Amino acid sequence: MSLTSADIARIANLARLELKPAESERMLTQINGFFDIVEKIRAVDTTGIEPLSHPVAAVQDIALRLREDRVSETNNREANQRSAPAVENGLFLVPKVIE
Repeated sequence: MSLTSADIARIANLARLELKPAESERMLTQINGFFDIVEKIRAVDTTGIEPLSHPVAAVQDIALRLREDRVSETNNREANQRSAPAVENGLFLVPKVIE
């Protein structure tokens, strides 16, 4: 996949960017370069390869240093919601903004 100058102009318009012609050409070259890299990565056959939990795991065994999953704070929900204008079943109620 590669973009055209028209694509760059449309993206710049959507992003509210004002690009000079030289900047637009440079942007086109850079973005198409990114797409070329992605295509090279997608071309690699990864069938049967297990995902790594950490990049270093490919070269050495590592133990992830994960902390114990335990509660460290008390439940202050009611105190935190006292100043809210509307609460129901422990949830903040807000005005509907999307139809």
